[in-house]
Amino acid sequence: MSEVLVNETEFYEKQILRAYRAIIRPMKKTSRADKKTIRRAFEYARDAHHGVKRKSGEPYILHPLEVARIVVVEMGIEDPTSVVCALLHDVVEDTDAELGDIRREFGNKAMEIIDGLTKISGSSRIDRMDSTQAENFRKILLTISDDIRVVLIKLADRLHNMRTIGAMKQEKMLKITSETIYIYAPLAHRLGLYEIKTELEELSFRHSQQRTYEEIKAKLEASRDDAQAYVNRFISGIRRALKDTGVKFTVKSRYKSIYSIYSKMVRKNLPFEEIYDKYAIRIILETRDGREREDCWYVYSVISGLYKPNPKRLRDWITVPKDNGYESLHTTLRGPSGRWVEVQIRTTRMDDVAEKGIAAHWKYKEDGAKQEEFLTEWISQIRNILENPSLNALEAVREFRENLQPNDVFVFTPKGDMIRIPSTSTVLDFAYKIHTRIGDTAIGAKVNNRVVTLDQELKPGDMVEILTSKKQYPKKEWLRFTRTARAKDRIRSALRRERKEIEEQGRLLFTWKARQYDVDEHHPYMKELLAYFMIPTVEEFFFALGNHRIDTQRILEFIKMKKEGKTLDSQLQEWENKNKKQDPTWADFGVNPDMLVLGKEDEIESYVVGKCCNPLPGDDILGFKDENNRIVIHRTGCEKAISLMSSFGANIIKAKWAENTGVTFLAEIKVVGLDKQGMLNDIIRVISLRMKLNIRKVMIDAEEGLFEGIFSLYVHSTQELNQLMQRLDSFANVHSVTRHGAEEDA
Repeated sequence: MSEVLVNETEFYEKQILRAYRAIIRPMKKTSRADKKTIRRAFEYARDAHHGVKRKSGEPYILHPLEVARIVVVEMGIEDPTSVVCALLHDVVEDTDAELGDIRREFGNKAMEIIDGLTKISGSSRIDRMDSTQAENFRKILLTISDDIRVVLIKLADRLHNMRTIGAMKQEKMLKITSETIYIYAPLAHRLGLYEIKTELEELSFRHSQQRTYEEIKAKLEASRDDAQAYVNRFISGIRRALKDTGVKFTVKSRYKSIYSIYSKMVRKNLPFEEIYDKYAIRIILETRDGREREDCWYVYSVISGLYKPNPKRLRDWITVPKDNGYESLHTTLRGPSGRWVEVQIRTTRMDDVAEKGIAAHWKYKEDGAKQEEFLTEWISQIRNILENPSLNALEAVREFRENLQPNDVFVFTPKGDMIRIPSTSTVLDFAYKIHTRIGDTAIGAKVNNRVVTLDQELKPGDMVEILTSKKQYPKKEWLRFTRTARAKDRIRSALRRERKEIEEQGRLLFTWKARQYDVDEHHPYMKELLAYFMIPTVEEFFFALGNHRIDTQRILEFIKMKKEGKTLDSQLQEWENKNKKQDPTWADFGVNPDMLVLGKEDEIESYVVGKCCNPLPGDDILGFKDENNRIVIHRTGCEKAISLMSSFGANIIKAKWAENTGVTFLAEIKVVGLDKQGMLNDIIRVISLRMKLNIRKVMIDAEEGLFEGIFSLYVHSTQELNQLMQRLDSFANVHSVTRHGAEEDA
């Protein structure tokens, strides 16, 4: 036994030394004194974590070593302070070491960075995203904005945790993957760390939606040989065209990530077979300083003469780079056999920046001033958001997340000022970006001198003039077409203010009318009055009264009837009987408890299917305990579920469907195809006669020779729904069949 332990100890000691050397070897420009400091940090961390193991059984010290290696090798950051802090990032949280010890051994800057990292780690254990947690998170983010290295080390830490997540329980795994996809992947994207962002997304998708991930992966593998042959043919044409131009270049090709393909399938509501740009070609130029833009456009002119470009798909991020420093020229070309291929044209420097983000800027000293401006501007934006007294903590956190998305659309004011906004932003989003007052009073806009509505989506280069009116005020339906958290928060704030004003008007009206009977809102009659009008709360009652939905004469008649001791209207008795508390049955909330297998026993009042994603037996699901002590069942890929899990991870409950539930569920499919005579009859015949499924509702719309049908029907499982969709998809005149029915969460 002891010999086994000795062998295991020797094995891990060799692993630890190999991991340490993997950090030091690439740091060729680091001074001997700095390397000694890094060695001290390694020994300090190894002693502090001595005897501690990860869930995989490995010594814990291998984790900080790998985090430091990611910082040096994969991010390209050879800053000694960053490496020291990566090695020590867990010692204050997980061992007896204190911040004062770090300051004495490694200096104030190392202490400040590790303090920021410790606060981030601590925040993930706060169970609920309430105002207290949001306020803590706001303070943590202010710490991050003091030194960007806090973010970089935390991203390296999260990447290694995601690479080793397989040892965790499902509910813990789902919490971490949702946090990763909701915050950390966008954060990596915002900082230009493309490779890390892509891997975080891919790992999150693989572990949260394993079945869907494997299906797409299998389809990619099945088509790989054909795709590679086509890519080779496409690239050979480009090489021939550029051969005699005198431009030094290399051409690379890559498959897009499985997650990006899945995201496009969801975003465009398309099946896998109709996603044509599954791979991208990259032309990387070796160019002289000052010639980068000209050389890129020259190469574009050459290859667009060879293959026909799609002008709507041209993206110029060379003239105006993205906010995260990304520079490249993107085009989509029609290659042999009429297949579209995305091509990216950039220089060696641009490619380095695209892969390594802000870390690569440090490598190019001549671009130091530009990088300093880029970082300073972004950090300033973050600080302005987090210190804005008009935003509550939750709003500040939401707006911070919005600012993680690179704003790759730029539009212009009538004065020529350039304004960056997130892609897919509408006129109303732009109005709120300019000023809350302009958003609140917007009635439309002139875009390129043409009058458009508030829901018009803006495109790069648009010139936008907002039209306002003093009579305009925010409306609830605006939430349906605004895209940015800033606009939605401003609209909700205005609606809350408006509601309070209406409630107050209703309260004053009630007081004025009822005082002749010595009745106010605290009178015993109020409870019966609410029941009489079938309104649950006093606030709702005053709101309805202020909105003139309640006749004040009826209120006075009721009070007078009570004063005279007369029998109440039979409607009151019916209302009271209807609202007597009854024990819920599974039919009331849609899911039979016997249909679910939960990961832990708990006192649960009820179960309900999430309307945002309509899960069916056969789907990968999770349970989420809400504030009413109900279990809400979501599909693991549901966007709302991901958002909830990232904020309330402790409420996740492992769940799966039981075998053979025998119960039908309401599902929706969307069928798009040619508007041929008899098509609807053929579809209904398959659903009702061949599949023997009950149809609840059909909605059909036809335009320009195409029809779109939404079919609501009852099915037993995902497998049954997929079988139906495959049969309908085999129709010659059917263009696509997709799952439908998730309600918009305004």
